[in-house]
Amino acid sequence: MRLIHTSDWHLGRAFHQVGLLDAQAQFIDHLVETVRSEQVDAVLVSGDVYDRALPAPDTVTLLSEAVTRVIDAGAQVVLSSGNHDSAIRLGFAAGLLSRAGLHIRSSLSSIGDPVLVGDVAVHALPYLEPATSAGVLGAAERTHAGVLRAAMTRVRADLARRPGPSVVMAHAFVTGGATSESERDISVGGVSAVHPDVFAAADYVALGHLHGSQRLSERVHYSGSPVAMSFSEHRHTKGSWLVDLDGSRVRTTLVEAPVGRSLRLLCGRLDDLLGDPALGVAETAYCQVTLTDAIRPLGAMDRLRRRFPHTLVLRFEPEGTLAPVSTYAARLGTRTDDYDVCCDFLAHVRGGANASLREQALLRQALDGSRVARAQRADELGAMLPGLGLGDEGAA
Repeated sequence: MRLIHTSDWHLGRAFHQVGLLDAQAQFIDHLVETVRSEQVDAVLVSGDVYDRALPAPDTVTLLSEAVTRVIDAGAQVVLSSGNHDSAIRLGFAAGLLSRAGLHIRSSLSSIGDPVLVGDVAVHALPYLEPATSAGVLGAAERTHAGVLRAAMTRVRADLARRPGPSVVMAHAFVTGGATSESERDISVGGVSAVHPDVFAAADYVALGHLHGSQRLSERVHYSGSPVAMSFSEHRHTKGSWLVDLDGSRVRTTLVEAPVGRSLRLLCGRLDDLLGDPALGVAETAYCQVTLTDAIRPLGAMDRLRRRFPHTLVLRFEPEGTLAPVSTYAARLGTRTDDYDVCCDFLAHVRGGANASLREQALLRQALDGSRVARAQRADELGAMLPGLGLGDEGAA
């Protein structure tokens, strides 16, 4: 039996305000072609199909097209809900859709009832929120580990009656997995990690939630997200696991996903970055730039985007500066003069460089002009008050 293990599509996600739907559609094209070329029997999607509980219409359309094309290519589809999905909405018409080859597992009542793909029993566990599932499942502990142990009790009871190979799909943070910045914290009371031994009954464990593709053991894998969603993923190799099951024997191969636009982290002085010929590869990439100039350059983002048009994040870490002892807000609390506040702010955003004499003169001129304008408005309002029939008491 041949399966594809994928997860965390997060359809509808944006990457620093850049929509990812086109990149996600490109992955779907790749997935359908892989199903055909590798003669895949089933595609397993281990949660976080959508990025939010109320998905936008175009994301729903993409999912509808994706599952239709995969089934037309010859594979069944098994979807389980993740912590980003609405279990009720994702599970709409699940019983009817299963007749067409789309199997959705998003309810607690489905735990222990496998999807049969040939002789393989696929137990797709929905994301289990301890607060709402512990009592229903009879979990001894109100933690992620506790509810998954309780769920696996039902799974083991079913597998005891089945001689064939088994797969468990779960959406959880399993001990040993490497995290990234784009995952939503699912900890409850500081307890979120689940030991891999919880899933010991399964021949293969198809995990979702962590966005980096990784192998925790021979039989326990995270597929990771097919598209990068944070710059912390710049070293990830995105893809899906091609899983071959022959009895209890398992063989896995990572099938790399297409990369529409790569990620680059650039660091250095502005002029050096703009003039470095070795950075040509970053000109078509999404860029996170950290400038180390001692004084924050004027118009830095505009200048960067002329060479690196897809710069999305700009940071400043001036070389040779020490971290401030107190926060800017704390220092501001000691200032009483508007001019001093303005000068402090300018120095703060420039990494400690004080305002020049010309800038000081402009600040004084602007502040004086503001005071004069306020005084004039007050005089005009005062002149209007008698005409409105208000005396001194009314004006007060």
